[in-house]
Amino acid sequence: MKIELIKDKHFYERVLAIMLPVAMQQAVNMGVNMMDTIMLGSFGEVQLSASSLANSFYSIFQIFCMGITAGCSILISQHYGAGQMKEVKQTFALSFRLTVLFGAVFALLTLFFPEPIMRMFSSDQDVIAAGVGYLQITVFVYIIHGVGLVTAQLMRSVGEASLGLYVSLISFVVNLVANWIFIFGKFGAPRMEIRGAALGTLIARTVELIVTFFFVLKLDKKIHLRLRDFFQQIPKELVQRYLKIGLPALCSDAMLSFGRTATSMIIGQMGTTAVAANSMVQVVDRLFTVVTGGISNAAGIVIGQTIGSGDKHKAQQQGESLFLIAFGVSIVSAALFMLIGPATLSLYNVAEATLVVTKKLMITYAALIVFQCIGTVMTKGVLRGGGDTRFLLIADVAFLWLASIPLGYVSGLVMGMPIYITSIFLRIDDIIKSFWCISRLNSGKWIHDVVKDNAGKTA
Repeated sequence: MKIELIKDKHFYERVLAIMLPVAMQQAVNMGVNMMDTIMLGSFGEVQLSASSLANSFYSIFQIFCMGITAGCSILISQHYGAGQMKEVKQTFALSFRLTVLFGAVFALLTLFFPEPIMRMFSSDQDVIAAGVGYLQITVFVYIIHGVGLVTAQLMRSVGEASLGLYVSLISFVVNLVANWIFIFGKFGAPRMEIRGAALGTLIARTVELIVTFFFVLKLDKKIHLRLRDFFQQIPKELVQRYLKIGLPALCSDAMLSFGRTATSMIIGQMGTTAVAANSMVQVVDRLFTVVTGGISNAAGIVIGQTIGSGDKHKAQQQGESLFLIAFGVSIVSAALFMLIGPATLSLYNVAEATLVVTKKLMITYAALIVFQCIGTVMTKGVLRGGGDTRFLLIADVAFLWLASIPLGYVSGLVMGMPIYITSIFLRIDDIIKSFWCISRLNSGKWIHDVVKDNAGKTA
């Protein structure tokens, strides 16, 4: 693969300007999850496992939000790069309606079927009972969190990358205080334990929504969105454009979420020790892959705006440069994972046998970080920013459902392999996908000018 690097310092400054706030935001979000895990871990493995598995279902909704964001972000970044502000506002309105729709569906499912949801992930009755209590409160979180999350993330597409960071910092403080009060019953509040963690999340997400829309409606000077813009009529042409570019991204992320849910179900059936070990390692894994998320977001936005301006050759150079950045970051992340990860285990009150399994699982995750980082930056950043969503639909879905899930099921539930071996099979799609996407990048076929193609058809 011959790589043509970008030498313009301004390009790297733009990437850093988006990457750093996004990475810091994800670090803060992971810090929130870690504090939840640590607080609930003080009550033992049942509540720790229950919250982790309940959040596996909530993660499905978040993946749908990411799918909505992905499709709309492509449209917004390219229209913004072309100076088409009317279409930018219309895309915000489309994202708002899609988020409310999916949020309502998940809220109703959680309201009426909390126990069947938990039974998908675990057969332990104590874990199921604790998880149901958690889910009953998260019913109110979906629409609130979804709308705030999608809106803040789409603001990155026009260069407002710091908004998400500020919102997350405020949310971190609110969530930490609320969790401490309601989990442990401080200041006269009832001791709610796992339900207190859910209530703390609801309070924090509500504050997030308020802060996000205060900024968007009152302080933002780039788009000048008003509340009426979210309820404006959406032209049929924009919907068709979204269906062509955004729907494959939404379907891709949806199938990914169902696939990851299937892997959580496999792990859930492997026993409480496996679930607890996986929960602790995933917290560390997410902390050490925040930079990957930052690069991915920056890649999609910068490349989308470049393509929108009409410079496809520059977009190819940017994609190749971002691949090298991702590779370097993945090596550093893997090393840091092995160095710092084991030290976090002292924060948990779990059995010694669980700690032994967790340490071995950390080695597996450290090795997988390299492929995870490259695959994420390529699929969720470079290629998606180029509008190559149909190719990515195949890449995201095929290897997960045809390789990872069957191999993980056989290794973990049929052959009874330990979690630190089974995890390799459950994540083997990351390995395959990283090589396949590098080949796609090298071909140059991933670049699609949504704005120009649509203008040509209209003309």
